[in-house]
Amino acid sequence: MNERIKQLAEQAAITTNLETDYFEKDINKWVDYYSEKFAELIVQECIDLARFCECIDGSRDPDDYTKGCHDAIHITIERMASEFGVRL
Repeated sequence: MNERIKQLAEQAAITTNLETDYFEKDINKWVDYYSEKFAELIVQECIDLARFCECIDGSRDPDDYTKGCHDAIHITIERMASEFGVRL
């Protein structure tokens, strides 16, 4: 497994384990909550990577192609966040 995915899985487990009182030994609730947190972390990682690409294109030349690329990255970030319910 990819090292970053392992880190995100561990982070999701830590977050989920902090809320164990809520689950009252119901493993199905725990698994659902963990899965949701893990997926959310992966989507957030994708958004952060897209933002990084947006930053390295910081020249913001008036050139239509450059502006189009910057706008496409911004739209992609917005759509990922919207589709997966992740706050920006």
